[in-house]
Amino acid sequence: MCATPSDQPVLVTGATGYIGGRLVPRLLEAGYRVRCAAREPRKLSNRSWANHPNVHVLRCDISDRDALRNALEGCRVAYYLVHSMMVAGAEYRQRDRILAEAFAETAKAVGLERIIYLGGLGEAGDNLSNHLVSRREVERALASGSVPVTVFRAAMIIGSGSASFEILRYLVERLPIMVTPRWVSTEAQPIAIRNVLHYLVACLEEPQTVGRTLDIGGPDIMTYRDIMQTMAQALGLRKRLVIPVPVLTPRLSSLWIHLVTPLSHRIARPLAEGLRNRVVCRNNEAQRLMPQRLLTIRESIDAALGQLHRHDIETSWSDAGPLPGDADWSGGKLFVDRRTIVAHASREAAYRAICRIGGGQGYYNADWLWRWRGRIDRLVGGPGLRRGRRDPEHVSYGEALDFWRVTGIERNQRLVLRAEMKLPGEASLEFEIQPHLQDERRCRITQTARFKPKGLWGLAYWYGVLPLHVVVFDGMLKGIRRAAEAIDKVDSTNKAHRK
Repeated sequence: MCATPSDQPVLVTGATGYIGGRLVPRLLEAGYRVRCAAREPRKLSNRSWANHPNVHVLRCDISDRDALRNALEGCRVAYYLVHSMMVAGAEYRQRDRILAEAFAETAKAVGLERIIYLGGLGEAGDNLSNHLVSRREVERALASGSVPVTVFRAAMIIGSGSASFEILRYLVERLPIMVTPRWVSTEAQPIAIRNVLHYLVACLEEPQTVGRTLDIGGPDIMTYRDIMQTMAQALGLRKRLVIPVPVLTPRLSSLWIHLVTPLSHRIARPLAEGLRNRVVCRNNEAQRLMPQRLLTIRESIDAALGQLHRHDIETSWSDAGPLPGDADWSGGKLFVDRRTIVAHASREAAYRAICRIGGGQGYYNADWLWRWRGRIDRLVGGPGLRRGRRDPEHVSYGEALDFWRVTGIERNQRLVLRAEMKLPGEASLEFEIQPHLQDERRCRITQTARFKPKGLWGLAYWYGVLPLHVVVFDGMLKGIRRAAEAIDKVDSTNKAHRK
């Protein structure tokens, strides 16, 4: 019942998500062949392991029974790392249960030998949050068939880019005084992402984990208040003043998290609800069966902050979720703002300059206007600018850049960003790089903003911001040209030195 590196491939669902995207390279390092099921395979094209000979990426929406069966055929073990927290309201519970039931039925039909699932810790009883109740329902749905299920239950996972870690970091960084719900006195047993990944891989060769439910956590048990103070110490900040009050509901808490952190209230609410439950391991069976050195909370935070400072974030909470295709621009009124400029730089230098947009780099001009737009977006429920970006220079398909999403990418030729900000319409921003016909040392950069309004509000929005386009879009294009020429100059100097 245990897989070995010489056996059939291991299926990883949710490979574009936070855990799945880190699990795949660990499985490859351990010698396994890996099959990745993804709704949009292009989101994995820029991962360092995407072209590994032991990786097979296939398009699969697990709600499609035929596609799911095709993905599971020939596998002995499958990781189920799927959840629907980004679905509005409580719908994610029903959707997750239905998907898990279908997965269990299909797994039985193809003769799968084991399912591995990562769920959430939480005391048993009627007081579980909707988030944790949903995780329990998924456990039962996966186990409803004849295929044995290995369930890992974890509390807060501490790692660069995780949703829980980002909430914690931003709250502590931005708020020296915090008015919080009473859950700050709830005990939790966080675990480092590297320890979670060890358990997920090691269980493949440990027969005693088959059909078991295992609680996993780090060596420390702390209240959320103490975890916040530990984060403050790690960040070199003064001790935070935390004032718990009884009137903050999960809804109010999630809206507050939305305003202060990069996370959407849709994701923050189930997480905030889950914080009211004590999440502590009932035993140490996982550590006994698959021993490893467990990082303390402070060590976990230091490791995560180190990766942030090195811009070495493998995966992020913002990577997951459905990705809409390019907007359907046909039909209806379409506004287009197209500008072209010639740069005395190579196409590669221009592409690198364009790919620096967003995050700490900003938008090359009128950054105060972009920050103002980002603040408004957060107030009305959008992502704002706080999502930032995983890497200061490199982008990949499906990646979030502030309130944009990369929906088209051709190296040294084209980059397309789709707006995810709150808008009365659909918007995109496209950059194209073409060779200059008369001078191979230069290139033409075309920047195209498109907006398809919805109703009168959409028309009013376009005409309202139109006067700012000269400042924003013209200034951004000129800034890209300056950056491209500076990059090209450095590249030329480096080449000359190498000669």
